[in-house]
Amino acid sequence: MDRRDSLKYIVLGSVATSLAFQGCKPEVDEIPALEHQDDNHFGRTPEEKELIKELNSKQFFNEHEMETMAVLCNLILPPNDKLGGAVEAEVPDFIEFMSKDYPPFQVPLRGGFMWIDHTSNEKFGTEFKSAAVDQQKSILDTIAFPDIKDPDNVSLGERFFTLMRNLTLTGYYTSPMGIEDIGYKGNTPNVWDGIPEEVLAQHGVAYEKEWLAKCIDQSKRGILAEWDDDGNLLT
Repeated sequence: MDRRDSLKYIVLGSVATSLAFQGCKPEVDEIPALEHQDDNHFGRTPEEKELIKELNSKQFFNEHEMETMAVLCNLILPPNDKLGGAVEAEVPDFIEFMSKDYPPFQVPLRGGFMWIDHTSNEKFGTEFKSAAVDQQKSILDTIAFPDIKDPDNVSLGERFFTLMRNLTLTGYYTSPMGIEDIGYKGNTPNVWDGIPEEVLAQHGVAYEKEWLAKCIDQSKRGILAEWDDDGNLLT
C-alpha cells in the first residue's frame, strides 16, 4: 500500500468513526427548511448562504502565508500520476475559508507559519517556501510524528503540522478531485438473488418454483419498463 492509499484509508476511517459517534437525530421541526438548491452551495439554508458570502468577502491570510501554505500542502499531499494534489484541488482556499469560519484555527496556523519560517531561516538562511525541497522535508521530519502518548510535551511545531495535515486531507478528500481519487461512486443498489443454494441445502429447504417465478429477474434489472398507450405493461 503506497502513501496516498494509506492517507485515503485514514480519512475514510475517521469519517466512519465520526458518524458512529453521532447522537440521536433531531426532531423534524429542528431541521431548517431549505430553499431552492443551486450548484455552488447545495443543501444550504438562506442564512448559511449569507454567511458564506460574508466569509468569502474577507481575506485572513496574507499573500506570503498563502504561498507558504501551498508549498506545505503540496508536501503533505503531492500530485500523483493520475490526479493533481492538494494545491490542484484548491485546498489552500479551503483552509483559508475554514480559518474564517472557525476562528480558533487562526492563531495556531498563523503562529505555525511564523514558526516554520523562523526555523527555516535559522537552519538554512531562507524562508520555508524558498528552501530546497530536501531542506523543507528535513524540517517537517522533526514535527510530523508527535508523541501522542504524551500530549503535554507536543511542541508548537508538531501541533501546527498536525492541524495542517488534518485540514489538507479533509480539504482534498472532500473535493471533486479527492472523491474521484477515492473512487467513491455514491449509493448504488445491491443485487440480492436470495439465500445461496449451499445454505438452503445445508438446512434442507428450497425456494418454491412458483414463488420464484413471481420474483423480479435480477439479470434484467437494468431494463426500463415500457407501457402502451392504454397503460398496459409491455416489457
